[in-house]
Amino acid sequence: MLAIVHACAVVGLDGHIIEVQVDFNPKAGIPSFTIVGLPDSAVRESRERVRSAIKNSRLRFPNKGYVVNLSPADLPKHGPAYDLAIAIGVLAATDQVPMPALDNTLFIGELSLDGRINHVKGVMPMTYAAVQNGIQAVHVPAMDAPQASLIEEATVYPTETLGQLVEHLYDLNPIGPFHSDDNRLNQDEDWPADLVDFADVKGQEHVKRALEIAAAGNHNVRMVGPPGVGKSLLARAMPGIMPIMSREEALEVTRIYSVADILDASQPLKRHRSFRSPHHTISQAGLVGGGTMPKPGEVSLAHLGVLFLDEINEFGTRALEVLRQPLEDKEVTISRAKGSLTFPANFQLIAAHNPCPCGYYGDSSRECTCTPTMIKRYEARLSGPLLDRIDIHVTVPRVDYDKLMGSEQAESSTTIRERVQSARALQSRRFANMPGVYANSDMSVGDVQRMCILTPQAKQVLELSVRRMQLSARAYHRVLKLSRTIADLAASEFIEVNHVAESLQYRPQNER
Repeated sequence: MLAIVHACAVVGLDGHIIEVQVDFNPKAGIPSFTIVGLPDSAVRESRERVRSAIKNSRLRFPNKGYVVNLSPADLPKHGPAYDLAIAIGVLAATDQVPMPALDNTLFIGELSLDGRINHVKGVMPMTYAAVQNGIQAVHVPAMDAPQASLIEEATVYPTETLGQLVEHLYDLNPIGPFHSDDNRLNQDEDWPADLVDFADVKGQEHVKRALEIAAAGNHNVRMVGPPGVGKSLLARAMPGIMPIMSREEALEVTRIYSVADILDASQPLKRHRSFRSPHHTISQAGLVGGGTMPKPGEVSLAHLGVLFLDEINEFGTRALEVLRQPLEDKEVTISRAKGSLTFPANFQLIAAHNPCPCGYYGDSSRECTCTPTMIKRYEARLSGPLLDRIDIHVTVPRVDYDKLMGSEQAESSTTIRERVQSARALQSRRFANMPGVYANSDMSVGDVQRMCILTPQAKQVLELSVRRMQLSARAYHRVLKLSRTIADLAASEFIEVNHVAESLQYRPQNER
């Protein structure tokens, strides 16, 4: 007897519906259980989990011949997410669950030997794939139901055990659909407790201004300064001034975290912009993604958020150079012999490092002990093409004692975020008919020519500066994008002289 059940495979960030075809041969002389369709070791091991789960759920498992085909057969199958679908297929083929109950239904879950249904990763993209293919009912592990319910078009059934699911399919003890009341986006009172407020950062007003401009246009930033001046503190405050994510953005980021299996089960929706701060010993694959079955790296986990590279000079040269493509294209493509996968990587890079190996070159309070050769070698760890992809270069000096001990309250992150959101609203209207362009930093060369309109005086200042500073074509366009963001913060239709002048101040010191 043949039974067909639906499961789902995740390739990259996308779900693909899999037909689990189970053929039961009651006349087989030698008991067998064969799984075909490019299964990996975890899928092949499901034979033992399914057999024990069915028996321990007080259901029958006739010791005859079974052939399970996972179709399409040319798509590799990985992980234990097929256990539940295979078990239901076996029960349907042996006439222990009604066939009509399997129509228009997706089954996701790993089985324990006692019949419990356990968590699997990638439930959200699987549920989305089901809806896209016209499947409305989705049975998922109970702990994954909040994540699956983020796809509002699906009817999600939280299932705890195989026996409970069989009773539900017979309509003896129906499982109620799962409804979540906690899928709202963030509010001011919902911000993480460990998020730094700009009001708590003493001094550094010019650095705060630079970060405000960066948040308004999604520009990359490099901060240079001696140890202990607040570079890391300022970077950690950055998510608090970035615009609140829309629901579409939140779902996009949540999908990445679902595939990476690092979602909080109690709060599956990613309400806040990500802040990723990998250690400098991270590998190339850990930074941009990779592995036998490529998984998202830090650049994708920071999608629509912040990637903070502290002491960027200490990162491996190869790891840094692979950042060049995602910084430019806003996505990362990982190629393997079996094919290529593309992950989104529209992150905001914030890099920080000391001016020299000892950290005190140019410091007013402590003397530098490095030789000129050591300083030059230290600076050379960051290549020119990588630096050219960073829009804002700012020096972070030591804060005076009087400012540290002063009682004057600085602007809060909430106040700054309001200005940032106003600037982003202007950009949203400007780029309304331009797919893939969300902020000024996303503009192409053609977009820059159309959108960055300078006054005659501003054009003259920019021309003189480009000639004197010998800016590359990429640097020239980045100055224009940054000037456009500064003008947006001032609610100015045209780019004026002061906007260009401020933008040029954020070029590296050796260009000024």
